[in-house]
Amino acid sequence: MRHGGDISPPAPASTGPRSDWSTLRRLFPYLWQYKWRVVAALGFMIGAKLANVSVPLLLKDLVDAMSIKPGNPAAVLVVPLGLLVAYGLLRLSTSLFTELRELVFAKATQGAARSIALETFRHLHSLSLRFHLERQTGGMTRDIERGVRGIESLISYSLYSILPTLIEVALVLTILAVKFDAWFAWITGVALVVYIVFTVSVTEWRTQFRREANEFDSAAHTKAVDSLLNYETVKYFNNEAFEARRYDESLERLRRARLKSQTTLSLLNTGQQMVIAIGLVAMLWRATVGVVEGRMTLGDLVMINAFMIQLYIPLNFLGVLYREIKQSLTDLDKMFTLMEREREVADAPGALPLQLAAGQPEGTPLEWAVRFEHVNFAYEPARPILHDVSFEIPAGRTVAVVGPSGSGKSTLARLLYRFYDVQQGRITIAGHDIREVTQSSVRQAIGIVPQDTVLFNDTVEYNIAYGRPGASRAEVEEAAKAARIHGFISSTPKGYGTMVGERGLKLSGGEKQRVAIARTLLKNPPILIFDEATSALDSANERAIQAELRSVAQHKTALVIAHRLSTVVDAHEILVMEAGRIIERGTHQALLAKGGRYADMWALQQSNEPERFVEVMGM
Repeated sequence: MRHGGDISPPAPASTGPRSDWSTLRRLFPYLWQYKWRVVAALGFMIGAKLANVSVPLLLKDLVDAMSIKPGNPAAVLVVPLGLLVAYGLLRLSTSLFTELRELVFAKATQGAARSIALETFRHLHSLSLRFHLERQTGGMTRDIERGVRGIESLISYSLYSILPTLIEVALVLTILAVKFDAWFAWITGVALVVYIVFTVSVTEWRTQFRREANEFDSAAHTKAVDSLLNYETVKYFNNEAFEARRYDESLERLRRARLKSQTTLSLLNTGQQMVIAIGLVAMLWRATVGVVEGRMTLGDLVMINAFMIQLYIPLNFLGVLYREIKQSLTDLDKMFTLMEREREVADAPGALPLQLAAGQPEGTPLEWAVRFEHVNFAYEPARPILHDVSFEIPAGRTVAVVGPSGSGKSTLARLLYRFYDVQQGRITIAGHDIREVTQSSVRQAIGIVPQDTVLFNDTVEYNIAYGRPGASRAEVEEAAKAARIHGFISSTPKGYGTMVGERGLKLSGGEKQRVAIARTLLKNPPILIFDEATSALDSANERAIQAELRSVAQHKTALVIAHRLSTVVDAHEILVMEAGRIIERGTHQALLAKGGRYADMWALQQSNEPERFVEVMGM
């Protein structure tokens, strides 16, 4: 359908990003579906940390055991060997518990990611046409991609890194305070607090540069996708260099933002290492003094050193982990914002399918009459499109709508499909206001052949069968024959397996339109809309297709939108629209006899004066 004049108002302003805790609360129900796996994973994680903390304790005993007097050979043979075996088993237990945790929780992570991605996808399909005309495809798909990846990153970094480290810190501080004097716990605690405060503060400051980089990345991706989707237009106007410059400008902004991010990362890493070094030196100095004074053994010194290494190795990555968690939460928030985008057109509470609303079981024939009753509509409040439009398409009849471009003809089809809701008046199908029945049942009852046909980047068979998924090959071929495209398809090397390319660009305009006709014929709905259905066909094919469409429209309710009046002369009623109003109505002969606007357009089309016709039609 044509998009001219369909300028929509700006999307509602965002209420701003939610808090991190709100995002986590939003994610939690998806994970809690796998609660037993969550509990098991936490159990394995605690087991891994207990084994990990036990390693330095055993290492201390191993070192102290090596200080046995020379006169006791049995102890030298038995004690170290037992400790060595235990040491190896603890190391193995740490890895085993860690792998079991990841194995058990992987299903929860992937399941949550799948559920959220699918829910987002379904929600996007449920949003109004206004949203999809405004959105930037490249940036939106990038947001969804980052959001799904953010789920895995968030769970990986928080459950597999941050939480285990916090558990280990608590265990180590407890051991140091109990086995030695409180100074060890105080030094470790202060160092950790300084380290965490410094890391969080600098990372929060750095987040702005990462956010900028993401925005520039999305902008660059959007420009690239938009340019490649419009490949032919770029070529028509010889604007490859112009598109490259636009893309390079976005890449340059992205480069500068990433350089800032990398510079501040180096500052963060340097500060972290300084805090770690000071804390480690203070701990080892305290332990060394204890060994010299005889209050501690050499094994104690080794144990404290091992504890510090085990703590600070994961803490080395705290900045990266915190940044990635914050980024994952930001990415998740963007995806949840998409999921929570309010539907402009939504089913009324308790809405029933058309058949059930009519009190008929599924499959029972209905009187598929369509009525527009005093309909007023505007895409923007300041620019009304339709003014008090009223007409009826009786069941099994054909009504045609003609008029200049911008008169509101295609808007009628959009409203009938309920892509938008009318501001005043109502539209009924089979006597029921379409706002009071389910959108799915309304769209199931309608088939459309649009003027601008867009196909999926798949086979010809897939695109025709899209009219009725699950249709057999024979039914697809029958529809193709009716649309007079079977011969063309059969002549190609791959036949019905021929790929049509991105948006169907491998096919000509006429071939795409015939595919669109074929899939509508395959759907076989009770209500048909033909929006310039044969505009891209040559005269011979147009006459043949028109005859087929007239045959198909027999006993169906049909709305025909046309510029060429010769295609609608057989309609039961013709509506002439101008500036959003119906200015004339009647049969072809009655309108000609009236000598009004329709008669003028007919005379212009029958004469060979295309320039005057174009001027009058506003094309």
